[in-house]
Amino acid sequence: MTDALLWVLKPFAFVNSLVAIGIFLRTAPEFLWRALYATGRSLGPWHAGAPDPRIDPPGGPGEPAHLAYWYRQVWKDVGAAVLSGVRMVRYLLIREWWGRVSRNLLRGCTPAGPRGDSPFTRTVMRAIGIGVGAGAGAAAVFAGILLAEAVTLLVLAVALVSTALALAVPAVRAVERVGRLVRGVRMTCPHPGCYRRIALPVHQCPLCQARHERLRPGRFGVLRRVCACGNGLRTSLPGGRGKLAALCPHCDQRLPAALGTTRTVHLPIVGGTSSGKTMLLAAIVAGLASWNRRGLLGMECATRYDADELAALTRQLDGQGWAHATTGRQPRAIMLLVSRGRRRRLLYLYDPMGESLRDAGAVREQQYLAHADGVVLVVDALAEPGVRSRLGGEDGHRAVAARPSPEGPVATYERLAGEMQALTGRRSRTPVATVVTKRDVLDTLVSLPVPGPRIDAWLESIGLGNLVRGLTHSFGRTRYWAVSAHAATGAGALGGEQRRAAEPVLWLLGQTGLPVGKLLTDEVRAPGGTVRA
Repeated sequence: MTDALLWVLKPFAFVNSLVAIGIFLRTAPEFLWRALYATGRSLGPWHAGAPDPRIDPPGGPGEPAHLAYWYRQVWKDVGAAVLSGVRMVRYLLIREWWGRVSRNLLRGCTPAGPRGDSPFTRTVMRAIGIGVGAGAGAAAVFAGILLAEAVTLLVLAVALVSTALALAVPAVRAVERVGRLVRGVRMTCPHPGCYRRIALPVHQCPLCQARHERLRPGRFGVLRRVCACGNGLRTSLPGGRGKLAALCPHCDQRLPAALGTTRTVHLPIVGGTSSGKTMLLAAIVAGLASWNRRGLLGMECATRYDADELAALTRQLDGQGWAHATTGRQPRAIMLLVSRGRRRRLLYLYDPMGESLRDAGAVREQQYLAHADGVVLVVDALAEPGVRSRLGGEDGHRAVAARPSPEGPVATYERLAGEMQALTGRRSRTPVATVVTKRDVLDTLVSLPVPGPRIDAWLESIGLGNLVRGLTHSFGRTRYWAVSAHAATGAGALGGEQRRAAEPVLWLLGQTGLPVGKLLTDEVRAPGGTVRA
């Protein structure tokens, strides 16, 4: 009985083996191709703008941008693609071959469903049904193995690219940070009441005006990010981020475009009320513009606001011959881009009103002093009581007509020196350009010696030796000038006077590495030198 059963089963097993091999060879390529096709289709959408529920919405307040594809979305796509491939293999095996073809054969039906015409036909169909199912199962296993290998290679490639991009984020940030350190770039807000250091400005999308608070390489993109509106934004300064509108993250006011790419030099112009600070500022700007016209120095306004402010000041000087008193407890810096050769500086010139320096509390409010790279100290010699006491006759009337400051320069200096030490702790390394103003009036006084080549010696001769010795003791380097702002501003300004009036600022810019030495007189370049401009 057993031998007879084996005699019957052997041909049956042989036939099913042949059928299984045939079905395997027939279906294995189909299983593999359709699985790979389903996997590839799931990596879409393949049409731009097509909706995809897997895509995360933009990052939300502060970062209205889409996450970078490599950061998270690529893994969602890979997972969805693998699941689609597995589902396709499962569908072909369970629904098509086992659920329809093999099932129909085992029931004595054709693969399409109709029942066999004769008992013999039905018997043959039942006999090969097991072989068809086995061949299809083997083909599914084979396709699954090849699909797993392909997916493994895909995952390794994605992991390699994602890791490289993730490592590129700190690398690009480091390159930008090192570049700023090498160029000495420090970002500081120029607006009154703020004056705070800025780690990274807020950038606005030029299309939708969305605010990006941290536009830098990161999870939203390495070199480029996509705003919620679909506009691409560069994330690094070398890539063009500086072309976007930037706002201060503390006071929300507009910042100059060159702030993050150019070394900033902060120069407050310090002096008492009516000491000639604003006139000197106008003369300095006129002098820089004169050098610019001669092609030896580059100078331009950093923003439209600065150009309008200086144009209004020029019209005022042309029409009235003097500048109105500065108002406001805290000044907004006048920002100029000054360049020579390949080096460039973003110059912040502060012109505070004299009353803001009348007491220690008011001086402490001038937080821009904490960032000062140098100081222009305006000395109105006629404001010092000891100097006025030496004037007699017509000289006294001339001094009164010059509208001297109500506070002497020694008191202004002492308050400045004390508060700068408290604010910065580096007063001894801060250079000071000491400028004696109203030289046109000083030249007409017979009660005082005429300012000569050595302005420091002249100051000592009129009783301001304490000021000279105090500056030498408190600050790192100092130079002296005597300037007539009237000769350098207004309708009848002389180009030579303008260029000499700009020397105090040029000398201070030279202390930061800007190569302007050839534009200075020999007396200024020499150690301890002074100049009469």
